[in-house]
Amino acid sequence: MQNFKDKVAVITGGASGVGRSIGARLGREGAKIVLADIERSALDKTVADFRAQGIDAIGIIADVTKIESVEALAEQSFGHFGAVHLLFNNAGVGPAEAATLWDAPLKEWTWGFNVNVWGVVNGLKAFMPRLVAQNQEAHVVNTTSGNGGLIMQPYTPIYAATKAAVSAITEVLHFQLVAQQSPIKVAALFPGPHVVDTGIYNSERNRPKELEDSNLPAKSVHSLDEMKEQMAGFGIQLQTTTPDEVAEEVYQSLLKDEYWILPMTDRLVDAVRARTEDLLARRNPVHRDVL
Repeated sequence: MQNFKDKVAVITGGASGVGRSIGARLGREGAKIVLADIERSALDKTVADFRAQGIDAIGIIADVTKIESVEALAEQSFGHFGAVHLLFNNAGVGPAEAATLWDAPLKEWTWGFNVNVWGVVNGLKAFMPRLVAQNQEAHVVNTTSGNGGLIMQPYTPIYAATKAAVSAITEVLHFQLVAQQSPIKVAALFPGPHVVDTGIYNSERNRPKELEDSNLPAKSVHSLDEMKEQMAGFGIQLQTTTPDEVAEEVYQSLLKDEYWILPMTDRLVDAVRARTEDLLARRNPVHRDVL
């Protein structure tokens, strides 16, 4: 996609973090922005900030775990702007996982999969039929992660499992649209190359009441600063990536119609190569920490 002027972008999880930065970046190129989020106060503030910058933006409260809410998002987006050209299934949470995967409460699994996986599925169910009928150039970008999408990190089994699922869904979607010779392009977004400074570490602020549980494990970290302190205790100086840097990577990749939005460090490249070689040689998996 070479020209974003008057293109309409719908972004879930759009009130903060990577979603907000993507909206701002595309808005500066003249795109019209639909920000969808579950947090009313953050959404209202972001929309106001965008409009103050001259960006044509609206905010819609949406719960990506509920298909009727995402259907309403699609209806309102198409109704307001008349078309949609970019869909970012970006909303995500980081469950509390300070436990073995068999000890992690089922409510934690449910919450992680409801947002990270069903949020993507619901986005595709609600928007894809409309995008196909529209029959115009469009992009669908699903946010996955190197954790699960490329390398399995054993200390976050729920998150890794959800992102592995998103990676599979995204690649299958790509194959199906290519087979149909569709003008719709697909991309898998792996935010990075370092740990991204977002509010995902405090995801429990948006946990639904029905999935609250006094037996849920306490999160080991609630912010990026806490994570840096924890890593420092192991002698590791944690490098980070800003949401704006991720948004720039997204923008540049969209210009080139790239499937893989995948900034990588040498350490991650080496880990992916070694994992692939292990698989081909039928060697047992080895954990390689890429932080």
